[in-house]
Amino acid sequence: MTETQLRDQICLLAQSLFARGLTGGSTGNISARTAEGGLLVSPTGSCFGRLDPARLSHFDADMRLIDGDKPTKEMPLHAAFYESRARTGAVVHLHACHSVAWSMMPEVDEDNFLPPLTPYAIMKLGKVKLLPFFLPGDPAMGAAIKGLAGKRSAVMLANHGPVVAGKEVEAACNAIEELEDTARLAMLMRGFNPRMLSAEQVSALVEKFDVQWD
Repeated sequence: MTETQLRDQICLLAQSLFARGLTGGSTGNISARTAEGGLLVSPTGSCFGRLDPARLSHFDADMRLIDGDKPTKEMPLHAAFYESRARTGAVVHLHACHSVAWSMMPEVDEDNFLPPLTPYAIMKLGKVKLLPFFLPGDPAMGAAIKGLAGKRSAVMLANHGPVVAGKEVEAACNAIEELEDTARLAMLMRGFNPRMLSAEQVSALVEKFDVQWD
């Protein structure tokens, strides 16, 4: 994929996420690795519904801003995934309503944020780590992700929003949508004692689809 194609893909996917209400206003940020080893990143204060391919923040392989607008203040969040997970080709962060709501619930498992309601979140995300609340832009978020030693492709920032790393930008967007859908199901089923996947069914999924699960 050429850099021009990657710029267009980032903006197209971001616009789709915005149009379906998965992040609103000027919230959320997205980044992707270029063929040269640099990054394209959504600018600070930008709206997912109106990203300009030509104005994306462009970093070289040494993480120096070489053109484009000033990047999102959440750069430490993105950089932490690229540094700690070698296979990361893209990172997406949203302020998605249902996952934020689920992060506030007292019964949530911090080590395994999403309950096993369907196979797809397990297949696309593995275990999602719930991190504590940080002030937006706090570099400590990046440190917390690095502290996971590359073992998680997705985290949930409490009272804030999900962050997902993927091999490429479309995969990262698909995975973060699965995270939000599963959180929505969890909120809908709260108080209904739903029949979840059993431990044996989860183990079978992990083995069949080679899911990182620890």
